[in-house]
Amino acid sequence: MWALKKLNLEWDVTANLRVAYLNELDEFRYHACTSLSLYKEKMKYLHDKYIWNKEFKEGDLVLLFNSRLWMFPGKLKSKWSGPFEGVGVTPFGALDLKNKND
Repeated sequence: MWALKKLNLEWDVTANLRVAYLNELDEFRYHACTSLSLYKEKMKYLHDKYIWNKEFKEGDLVLLFNSRLWMFPGKLKSKWSGPFEGVGVTPFGALDLKNKND
């Protein structure tokens, strides 16, 4: 014999269950967003903890990073060029460079 499933025709009970499930889903999403923001704050703190501020002065020798080589670097090609001598420092920390070899 074939067993037929009973249909739940109590619409008010079904509607209340559906609303309850949707509310649980909203609460789950809210907790996920809050825990994600806490995780991002902790990771930012851990990342920023190991960044050292470097202050350059006139006369410091520096190497210049060539950012255009990141896409197609040669096998043995260095991304750094220099040394350069710092001639002037702006208030925001930018350096004016002079070629050390010249």
